[in-house]
Formats: sequence, structure tokens, C-alpha cells
Amino acid sequence: MKATDIAHLLQQEPSLTEVTARGWVRAFRSNRFIALNDGSTLHNIQCVVDFENFDEEVLNTITVGAAIEVKGTLVESLGQGQKVEIQVSAVDVLGKADPEEVKLTILSPKRHSLEKLREQAHLRVRTNTFGAIMRVRSKLSFAIHEYFQKNGFYNMHTPIITGSDAEGAGEMFKVTNFDLKNAPLNEDGSVNYKEDFFEKETNLTVSGQLEAETFAMGLGKVYTFGPTFRAENSNTSRHLAEFWMIEPEVAFNDLADNMDLAEDFIKYVVTYALDNCADDLEFLENRLLEEEKSKPQAERSEMTLRDKLKFVIENNFKRVSYTEAIDILKRSKPNQKKKFKYLIEEWGADLQSEHERFLVEKHFKCPVILFDYPAKIKAFYMRLNDDGKTVRAMDVLFPGIGEIVGGSQREERYDVLKEKMAAMDISEEELHWYLDLRKFGTCVHSGFGLGFERLVLFVTGMGNIRDVIPYPRTPGNASF
Repeated sequence: MKATDIAHLLQQEPSLTEVTARGWVRAFRSNRFIALNDGSTLHNIQCVVDFENFDEEVLNTITVGAAIEVKGTLVESLGQGQKVEIQVSAVDVLGKADPEEVKLTILSPKRHSLEKLREQAHLRVRTNTFGAIMRVRSKLSFAIHEYFQKNGFYNMHTPIITGSDAEGAGEMFKVTNFDLKNAPLNEDGSVNYKEDFFEKETNLTVSGQLEAETFAMGLGKVYTFGPTFRAENSNTSRHLAEFWMIEPEVAFNDLADNMDLAEDFIKYVVTYALDNCADDLEFLENRLLEEEKSKPQAERSEMTLRDKLKFVIENNFKRVSYTEAIDILKRSKPNQKKKFKYLIEEWGADLQSEHERFLVEKHFKCPVILFDYPAKIKAFYMRLNDDGKTVRAMDVLFPGIGEIVGGSQREERYDVLKEKMAAMDISEEELHWYLDLRKFGTCVHSGFGLGFERLVLFVTGMGNIRDVIPYPRTPGNASF
């Protein structure tokens, strides 16, 4: 008989029908009650064994973590917390497990830190916490594609190997086919990349934006959703060396249209998570409440996890210029009393997470979109304003996390873009194709980038970005 997902079984009515379920044993009590989970839901289904009439040898192999198949009838449960249970007629142990190792990891996660669990690829996702996170991550991924497909966007796959540095930061992983112990050199001692596989210096991409712009100029509305890489040696709870980015680009959209799109998009995917991940979000919210009990009152969140998500959905995003934000921050109590780690003293400062969170959580008490940033702290491709000192950039700021989206109206004027590239020492030869977009039917266009893990971090309430990606890649760590 074909097995039925436990999530589906738990929604059925008692019917005395014969069912088959497969999964991993979460608990086995009194040689009678098996708690079985197959990953389709946070909840286990109770399987009741008539141990007096069961093969004792089989019962002895039903240990925590073992993979089993049970057959039986779906009956009304006499226990609390579940509507149905399986009255077991047969058990087949598909894979044995060391009960002590599994029990320590899955049943007592408090004994092991989240860091320790990252080292246990074979058991990590079987814990309630990581099972919930990864189910939410999957639903968010689906919601992202659904939103763009419903709104007339075309998905495109941008290159993972590239010769351009979209951000201009230089923090990129090199790609080469050379024997690193015997790379060919030029007369000046530099590496001769003309003899390499691509006959030029190449890297892993930090963004698909520039390539997406070319497709937007032909397809109108496009989006990318793929892996990106940054060789930034930041060993913090907010940085990864490999992460996923969502990057829409839209022809004929100006900055106001871009802000509208970002707000509508985020509200859609967060609403989808609330509607489709109720059990997992409730579990993660309770987990967060327990975690915060150990923190001083001042460090605890003012909102529960689901309240924070509803806060985003139910509030219009306040749109504030960078200049106005700087004035607010300069006059703020934390700045005047030197409570900020990074004091705001003058226009032109690059805002930190503490400043962004103050604007969202304390001052405006709603999500905020900052726009018109100083050109000196933003990328070369952002459209220069008429004042000559600010660009049409925008950042979306959320409670508890600060910036979650960064975007801009792109510089569509050939001469202006050329001047900006020269000023920032960006090679025209390398980006000739990008400049050509401004020569053949140029138009106003805009887009933004959203780090997927940053979104998952916000929706799940986790404190470390390494816990919301299946296999984190960080400085000194490329396990599995």
C-alpha cells in the first residue's frame, strides 16, 4: 500500500481504513506508543502497538531515530492533542539508528547549541527547530516565484561565473583552471589569465543585476533567484559567503514604482508564510519567547514573531529621504546621549543597523523606505539626481533586522554612467555591453535585491543567518 504523508493523515477523520505511514521514530513509550514523524509537518502521529501480540525482536529495534513503516487502521485518538492515531497491525524497521546519539540531538536540543547542530548534517533537519525553518524557507521560495509569475515577470538564470564585479567592492571568489602551484606569469610577475580556461580573470558572481538589466530591456519585467557569493571575511551572525538573491528588474519603472513593487512583493510573501506555515510559525514564536526569557528586559523584542510579521503586512511603509532621516537621527536621544555605537554627526554617514532599527521601531513605528542616498556611499549604476550629490537609491528597513531590501532607479544616461564609471575606476572595456544598453533604446528602469536568507531570518525569528540555510558557507567553514 502506498504511504500517506503524516500531514495528510492528521487532517483526516477516523475511518477504520487501512493506512501506511513511513517516517522516523521520535519517541517510543511503554513498548506501546510510537511518535512518528516524516518531515511533512511539525506534528507527530501516534502509532499504537499491541505489544503483547507483537514480535519482541521487532519491538527491540524500534528506537529513537529509526526509519520505520507502519500499517494499521486510522482510529479516533483517546489521547490529547491529536484527533486520530494509527492502530498498528504491522511494523517494518527500514533503518536502525543509534538511540543515544539521536536522542541527545533530537530530543534534547538544549544540551547542544545551534552551532553544534550545524556539524550534524545527518540529524540537524530532523529537529523541530530546523524542520520548521526549512519548511518555512521552502514555502517562501514558492511564494516568491508565485508572486512574480502572477505579475507578468519572466524568470531568468544569470551567470554564476562572471568577469564583472557588479558591486565594485572587489570581494569576489576567483575562478580558475590553473594549477595554483604553477600558474603562468607575465613578465611583471602577475598571473597571465589569457592562458586560463576563460582567457580572462573570472569570479563567482555577487549579483545578477547587471545581466538582468539587459533582459529587462527586451522582456520588460524579469527576476532572478539564484546563488551569489561574497568573499567578505565577516564572521558575524548576519554574513554568509554563499547566499541566495532575488533581483527583479523592470523597464520603464522609476524610483516610486520600484518602492511600490518592493512593498507589494514583501507583503505578499510574508502573508503567504502566515497563511501556509501556521504550525511552524507558532512553534518558532514559542521557541523565541523561551529564548528571550534569559535576556534582560531591555533586550527583549516588543513584539511576538507573528505580531512582527503582521506589523509588516498591516502598515504602509513610510517613505523618508536620507536627508530627513539624518536630521531625525542627529536629534535623537540615543545620538545626543551617545548611546549609538556609531554616532551620527554629519550628512553623508553610512547608516548602520542600529540607526535603521531606531527609525523603524522607535521613531516611525512602521516599516520604512529610505531614498535619495549620498552618491559617495552607493554603487556606480544608481541614477544621479539633479543635485549632483545624491542618487535614486532606496533601502527597505524592517523591525529587528534593519535593511532587508536595497535597490535603485538605474542610471540610464550614457554620458553620465560613463563619467561615474571613470570616477570609480570601473573598466569600460569590461562593461561595454552594459554601457551599450544606454545607446540602443535606453529608458528609465529600476530594480532591487533581496537576500533570501535575510528574509527567512526575519520570518522565522532566528538570530543567526547560518541557521536558515541548509549548509552555511562562512570563513573557515565549507563542511559537507
